Amino acid sequence: MSTQRPRLPLTAHGLACGLGLSSTESLAALERGERGLREVPFEVPFATVTGTLPGGEPPPVPAHLAVYDSRLARLAHLAWVDMQAAGERAIARWGAERVALIVGTSTGGIGETEAAHEAWWPTQEPAAVPASYSYPTQHSFHAFLDFLAELTGIAGPRYVVSTACSSSNKVFASARRLIELGIVDAAVVGGVDGLCHTTVRGFHGLGVMAPEPCRPFGVDRPGMNVGEAAALVLVEREGEPLAWLRGVGETSDAYHPSSPDPEGRGALRAMQGALAEAGVAPGEVDHVNAHGTGTQYNDIAESKAIAALLGTEVPVVSTKAYTGHTLGACGGVEAIFAIHCLRRGWIPAALGAHPTDPDIPLRLPAEPEERTLRYVLSNSFAFGGNNCSVLFEAAR
Repeated sequence: MSTQRPRLPLTAHGLACGLGLSSTESLAALERGERGLREVPFEVPFATVTGTLPGGEPPPVPAHLAVYDSRLARLAHLAWVDMQAAGERAIARWGAERVALIVGTSTGGIGETEAAHEAWWPTQEPAAVPASYSYPTQHSFHAFLDFLAELTGIAGPRYVVSTACSSSNKVFASARRLIELGIVDAAVVGGVDGLCHTTVRGFHGLGVMAPEPCRPFGVDRPGMNVGEAAALVLVEREGEPLAWLRGVGETSDAYHPSSPDPEGRGALRAMQGALAEAGVAPGEVDHVNAHGTGTQYNDIAESKAIAALLGTEVPVVSTKAYTGHTLGACGGVEAIFAIHCLRRGWIPAALGAHPTDPDIPLRLPAEPEERTLRYVLSNSFAFGGNNCSVLFEAAR
């Protein structure tokens, strides 16, 4: 049975990731086929590359918000500045109390606590903790949310979604619910995650970190690369769309704490849910931005789900080959890529996917493709079976 729901306009976005410090820089690098993968910005005892922000340390936050200063807040600041004019117009139009702020993250500001612990450890004296360190305003999830609220002037409902790597896909469903219920008229949604020891060393400990650039869906792929990013998207009740938000499918299969269901059943149901909400048939999907982490099990499971629902001819690309896996920010990053593909009439090459794993029956473009697109499906599948697919439609 169809559960078709109204479409909502996506009217602006801001992005900072390994490809660039703004949407313009990042999308231009994506079109050039560049990888935003470089050295880890701190010392680790193994070889790898990460989707590290170019240019070293991001610029500091505004002086009056220095109590929130952290790598996470700096990333978020870059994304907001990138869309500030549109965001301020929406706040003026709807009123600050009628705009929500819903952002996903995986680890929050844990990097600041890691740095404080590193300074404290040699002497283990309280005085060794940097005076600038503040757990409540730098580490906790609400810290960067409070920072964004003060930075932007948004005064409506705000909260953080943290479902690991599907966090900033799920925020689109949250925004739509608030708008449909009449609680708000617009929402700034997205995700922010910064590089930290916990994630880089943690994924290495799981045995899934690649010592080289990742190759999603490729034969003998070595694993994933962790990345960092901030991605914000403005969703409004009405407005001039860059693209339309059409459907969101959410499932929770809880198959395993960190491994996907090998048959991709939860992923399949999430994609089916997104299409059902839009009233769109599987054959109408023109492109899939896959979750595609580059790990053995994830890529196989997702490919089974995509092939079962959409067949084997729809072009599938994992843009994590360009940015690394930005964890709680990846849904937001890839939503912006999906919007760009719809506006541009273009699909990026599936970097590293050739030669392709013979167990993956998908069409993975070896070169960029120019073609008219109406619907793009973007997947984010997370630890614990927290699956989310979002369907976007071209504005024309």
